[in-house]
Formats: sequence, C-alpha cells, structure tokens
Amino acid sequence: QVQLHESGGGLVQAGGSLRLSCAASGRAFGTMAWFRQAPGKEREFVGAMRWTGGSTYYADSMKGRFTISRDLAKNTVYLQMNSLKPEDTAVYYCTAHTLGMVPRDWYSYNYWGQGTQVTVSS
Repeated sequence: QVQLHESGGGLVQAGGSLRLSCAASGRAFGTMAWFRQAPGKEREFVGAMRWTGGSTYYADSMKGRFTISRDLAKNTVYLQMNSLKPEDTAVYYCTAHTLGMVPRDWYSYNYWGQGTQVTVSS
C-alpha cells in the first residue's frame, strides 16, 4: 500500500522558518514534489526532486526561500521553508510521480499525502 505521510506544519510568524517532512512507503517513486493550496485558490506547485540524482526544481516565487532535500535511508523528502510570508499560508501536500517527470500541474501526480497546514501570521 502506497503511503505519503506529511508532518511539520504549524503556526509561525512572518520571517520565520518551518521544515515539512514527507515519509514515503509502499513503492519507489521517480519524483517527489510539494504543492500547496490556499483557501479559494488552485493547488500550486512549490517544488520537486527527482529521486534518482536528486535534481531539484522550484516555482519562481519559492526560489531562494524554499529548499527540498531528502534522506534516502528514511525514504523521506523535506521542504525547508525560510523567510515565510503570510501569503505562504496554505495546506501543503506531498505528492509523488511514478516516473522521473516533473510536471507542474497537480493532476499529473499519482499519489498524495493528507496535507499539513502551514499558517504564517503577520
């Protein structure tokens, strides 16, 4: 059974940092990615990592503030978020693609975690 389990969300003040974790189990994936969805908005690409090689990709608005890393032994991917802004408030989802592709549209991904809430106060 494929499972993606996120953790690490919470409430933080503007300018602060959070690190989200996503533990994957059940099968191997080609790409692990993060999306977010704010109330009333479309699910938005945050960034992704190809599992083979570890190449990372980010949405332009997250470059320089967000960093994706991984722990191969734990089959876990992380999203380090720095210099957080109120507009980063959203539910953050971990997702996986079976192939090593990096689509930026949410409907191309095969598996999803339950999401974790990130709230940034001003």
